[in-house]
Amino acid sequence: TTTTPTQQPPPPPRTVRKLLVGVLDARDLLPKDGQGSSSPYVIVEFDNQKRRTATKYRDLNPAWNEAFEFVVSDPENMEYEELNVEVFNDKKFAAGAGGRKNHFLGRVKLYGTQFMKRGEEGLVYYQLEKKSVFSWIRGEIGLTICYYDELLEEQPPAPPQEEAAPPPPHPQPAEAGAAGMKPPPVMVVEEGRVFEMPPGAVAMECGAPPPLRRRDRSPSPPLVVVEESPPQVVHFRHEPPPEAMPAPHTAAAPPMAEAAMQYPTPEVRKMQGARVGERVRVLRRPPSGDFGPRVISSHQRFASETERIHPYDLVEPMQYLFIRIVKARGLAPNDSPYVKVRTSTHYVRSKPAIHRPGEPTDSPEWHQVFALGHNKPESASSTLEISVWDSPSENFLGGVCFDLSDVPVRDPPDSPLAPLWYRLEGGDVAEKKPVSGDIQLSVWIGTQADDAFPEAWSSDAPYVAHTRSKVYQSPKLWYLRVTVIEAQDLHIAPNLPPLTAPEVRVKAQLGFQSVRTRRGCMRNHAPSFLWNEDLILVAGEPLEDSLILLVEDRSNKETQLFGHMTIPVISIEQRIDERHVAAKWFPLEGGAGVPYCGRLYLRLCLEGGYHVLDEAAHVCSDFRPTAKQLWKPAVGILELGILGARGLLPMKSKGPGKGSTDAYCVAKYGKKWVRTRTITDSFDPRWNEQYTWQVYDPCTVLTAGVFDNWRMFADPSEERPDCRIGKIRIRVSTLESNKVYTNSYPLLVLTRAGLKKMGEIELAIRFACPSLLPDTCTVYGQPLLPRMHYLRPLGVAQQEALRGAATKMVAAWLARSEPPLGPEVVRYMLDADSHTWSMRKSKANWFRIVAVLAWAVGLAKWLDDIRRWRNPVTTVLVHVLYLVLVWYPDLIVPTGFLYVFLIGVWYYRFRPRIPAGMDTRLSQAESVDLDELDEEFDTIPSSRHPDIIRARYDRLRLLAARVQTVLGDFAAQGERVQALVSWRDPRATKLFIGVCLAITLTLYAVPPKMVAVALGFYYLRHPMFRDPMPPASLNFFRRLPSLSDRLM
Repeated sequence: TTTTPTQQPPPPPRTVRKLLVGVLDARDLLPKDGQGSSSPYVIVEFDNQKRRTATKYRDLNPAWNEAFEFVVSDPENMEYEELNVEVFNDKKFAAGAGGRKNHFLGRVKLYGTQFMKRGEEGLVYYQLEKKSVFSWIRGEIGLTICYYDELLEEQPPAPPQEEAAPPPPHPQPAEAGAAGMKPPPVMVVEEGRVFEMPPGAVAMECGAPPPLRRRDRSPSPPLVVVEESPPQVVHFRHEPPPEAMPAPHTAAAPPMAEAAMQYPTPEVRKMQGARVGERVRVLRRPPSGDFGPRVISSHQRFASETERIHPYDLVEPMQYLFIRIVKARGLAPNDSPYVKVRTSTHYVRSKPAIHRPGEPTDSPEWHQVFALGHNKPESASSTLEISVWDSPSENFLGGVCFDLSDVPVRDPPDSPLAPLWYRLEGGDVAEKKPVSGDIQLSVWIGTQADDAFPEAWSSDAPYVAHTRSKVYQSPKLWYLRVTVIEAQDLHIAPNLPPLTAPEVRVKAQLGFQSVRTRRGCMRNHAPSFLWNEDLILVAGEPLEDSLILLVEDRSNKETQLFGHMTIPVISIEQRIDERHVAAKWFPLEGGAGVPYCGRLYLRLCLEGGYHVLDEAAHVCSDFRPTAKQLWKPAVGILELGILGARGLLPMKSKGPGKGSTDAYCVAKYGKKWVRTRTITDSFDPRWNEQYTWQVYDPCTVLTAGVFDNWRMFADPSEERPDCRIGKIRIRVSTLESNKVYTNSYPLLVLTRAGLKKMGEIELAIRFACPSLLPDTCTVYGQPLLPRMHYLRPLGVAQQEALRGAATKMVAAWLARSEPPLGPEVVRYMLDADSHTWSMRKSKANWFRIVAVLAWAVGLAKWLDDIRRWRNPVTTVLVHVLYLVLVWYPDLIVPTGFLYVFLIGVWYYRFRPRIPAGMDTRLSQAESVDLDELDEEFDTIPSSRHPDIIRARYDRLRLLAARVQTVLGDFAAQGERVQALVSWRDPRATKLFIGVCLAITLTLYAVPPKMVAVALGFYYLRHPMFRDPMPPASLNFFRRLPSLSDRLM
């Protein structure tokens, strides 16, 4: 047997990665020298390497303009490294310079995920942060951060004893020499610090950093870093190491005696989830009214729930027989050969062969991988037949045969199995015609974690184009801010009526988005209009679209166009903070023969400091801003194992009285979407696929949905949307750290006919993160949205409109993938219709408010029971507690917090054991009226009969009347409070202010503790001393006038 010679590729060039940090300047620092100023300097630390800038003498807005280079010891894990930038006030120049340490002025902590490649960096001003709760810090520091890879010259390897020697000094980049700046005069003081007396400031143009001075030092030894999780690997019971490729044979081998995992047939798999050494169990389906999640037995037993284990062990391993067909040579004369693969349970056929230009026609190539379901006990005595046939004539060209008991097992960490050349042999068919040639292939047994599985032809997903598992990424979205300031030199019609200004508006279009300004203000009948209004649109990378601005006159029914302009979005300046962007004049273009139509004064920028919402705010999975420089480090890893589904309902008809379902699962968290392979014609599909996400904020939501695949049966020109089966949401913050949850969730769908259970989905989920480390705890004290959302907030209606545009852009982007993720899938996963009107949702929100206020109602009932002496012992104890609190008022606040602590400890017994799914009772889905459901699913504008619309409108009017009455009652109570001193009722006001004077004199004369005891005991008096009629104070308040009698 021979193998094909392979050429060893040349080794990659050796490089060293360097991080370049430019310390430009700082603004508005805090004076700390006792003389109203500070003498600041900066210390930059990265990867155990420290650099220090010069000291700027008494300057609260210092400009250092220095740059430092750091060697990155481990480039693959650079994103986990920290860059610490700390600002101090030099004690040498402080008043009374005998202080023991320098004053802390603030710090900035950055991570490798925020570093940009050289050429993509920009000047970013970071807010200085505190070191502790009691620090008093203000100001910001301007930094430029980038990294680059520098080629190393080939040198002979150094002996081991010389490894600790420092490397030679690194040459400075070319741009440092171009600056042509001399190093400033320095002086070394007792602590080894370097500082500089104040030279002249360096001028700096807007948007471009000034020349930087670099100070390099030798790198320190590398740090030991925590690696990111490796690519998806499913680890289970280890097999022996792979043997050599089995030789072809003709006789079957005896069955293997080793123990193996048993995987049931599709018929049995509908009723059980078989595992090693487990008996066949029939799963009893819950009753149709059980819509809550339940715990399912895990496929593995872990030593400890909190012990950190390998991250890719949440799913059950599924074994497959992999056959990689590469190419053939020396075949008999043929036209279009193909390969047949046959086992005892499977039969597949390859695609037609391809021929490279210039190669002989007897050397076809296929480069195709097949993954056939493998069951060791059943396949131990089976054989694998691989044969080559000619397509037009169906002539047999040769084949090989393997005993499946000799096929090696490959574990995912191993390298791919090398294909070998096998001599094609003939059978009875080839007696009359000789067989010649060789075929190159490899055969092994692996799991769904094999790197060849995603692109393989799978036996449980034969439609390859639309059934493979894929990972998608949402596009990078920006907010485009268009500030329309002024328009000049517009060609206004001269026949306007006197004292009439035209209604001039500016319309902005970007793709399918269109927004318009309000009416412009005219300047003294001059052809100049003012707006000073912001228009915000959503732009998506790669920023290929153009912004179109139209200036229109809408005074008449027919809109008159003054002019237009087109601005490429890629040419618009980007900003990630609140810095000022210069406005520019843009000329307007007109029709043919009109060279000049006026000009517009605009300020354009792409906002990178916002998070572009494409999900509903209450189920958002990511709050990071668009600009990568502002990202915080990840606090953990979310691991999701999609095990399978049970009891799915038929979604399509396969024949008379027979249905089928071709289900796949989609999960979405952050910018990453995952899609499992489609299991065809199965009501109990088993996917057993595992995915991971980086978690930047635990207060986010993971969404997983199941869909029925219709696109794989549709023609390329036909649009057949996939049908939704159901979805669930899991909030990450409800998961305990490093604990595996293996649960089954019902898949529920609301239709016009009511609530329907479509089946169940089985998931295994784990949130791997430190339990209570500072980085995890500080997330809860940080703002939910990026900083720009609070400095320049967006309106609620505006943000909802932008969310709709972002959802459409994400759907259009994912529809361009192969296989496409349809718009109906994206809209369903993103809850695009969550803002629409629904009577059911209105009732659900009302009952949520009632449930929130239930504790106040319960407290009022408890107090009423106490004052009515329903339980005399409890009432006496409350009297005693009240006396203690009145006599020692400093115990009130600690007692209240102690009570809250005890309540939290008590409710720990009733904490949720599993992540909650959809709540049908909270959603009012079990008792909803069918007409209300029909109204919820109705289109806008309505497509129903006018009589039905009239009935729904009348019902809405009745509901609005109740709301109107409640609002009126609330307003009346507030107006009665105002009437106490407004003299609308003179007698009532006289009585009230007289009582206030009497209470004032009483409280001045009597000790307050005695007054509090008297009032408390009067409120808790025995019912035999209480009048059943309302008290005089309540009667007085109810008689006060309100403004209800003034309503028309």
